[in-house]
Amino acid sequence: MKKYLIAILMLINFGGILFFNGCAPTKQVAKVEILSAERLVDKLEVNRRRIRSFEGTGTLVINSEGIENRASFKITLTKPDSIELSIMGPFGIELGEALVTKKNYIFYDALQNTAYEGEVNEDILKNIFRIDLPFSDLMNAFLGAVNLTSHLYKMPTKYSVDGDKYVLTYIDSVNQQTEVYLVDIRQLGITNYDVTNLSGDLLFTGRYTDFDLLENVAVPYSVNIIDKQNDQTLSIKYKKITANRPYIHINFNIPADANIIKW
Repeated sequence: MKKYLIAILMLINFGGILFFNGCAPTKQVAKVEILSAERLVDKLEVNRRRIRSFEGTGTLVINSEGIENRASFKITLTKPDSIELSIMGPFGIELGEALVTKKNYIFYDALQNTAYEGEVNEDILKNIFRIDLPFSDLMNAFLGAVNLTSHLYKMPTKYSVDGDKYVLTYIDSVNQQTEVYLVDIRQLGITNYDVTNLSGDLLFTGRYTDFDLLENVAVPYSVNIIDKQNDQTLSIKYKKITANRPYIHINFNIPADANIIKW
């Protein structure tokens, strides 16, 4: 009798294990609508333009012409054409501040209590930001965005879905280069942007990670850009970002006793 009781108990325990295992809830995977190439590019461009004002703080590392520049910074952008950049030293001490638009600039050197102002050109942008990028590309770089305006009415050469990424490929026979974009299916954020020549040599690459949704737009906290043609790299690591808030505005003030030099 004892042997029978033991056998029955073993069967009950084994059956219970089967019961609970069999009834364990299966993981539900949310379905995602797969967009056409045209709708995808439209959505990406709408999202990029939706960010009208932006503010962020973090660390900035720029390598250009073999020289590394590293600093803590605060950036304020208001579209269509204003960038305010503050460079911080130890203990949050402001070392310099720049206000740049498409036409004019003011750069204030806090250590020398001197402000420089004049018209914007390529050399001025390079001297202020320590990297050789046009104004619009600078704004997109700080936003972690890629401008797809030129692809709005053009079908990609190739279009596919690879795992959790859309893959857009454009072959430009005029400029002899290929552009490849990887886009996160769920958040619709561009995670990879590569430009190569037709031989496959890398010319430019962008990597965008650690996304957060601001105003339903995927904005990366980490931006890494490598411009091989111009031998320069840009790395941005944000600690805090906000967008499209009424309190975000340009607040650039020069001390009354500052020396002003016009270039």
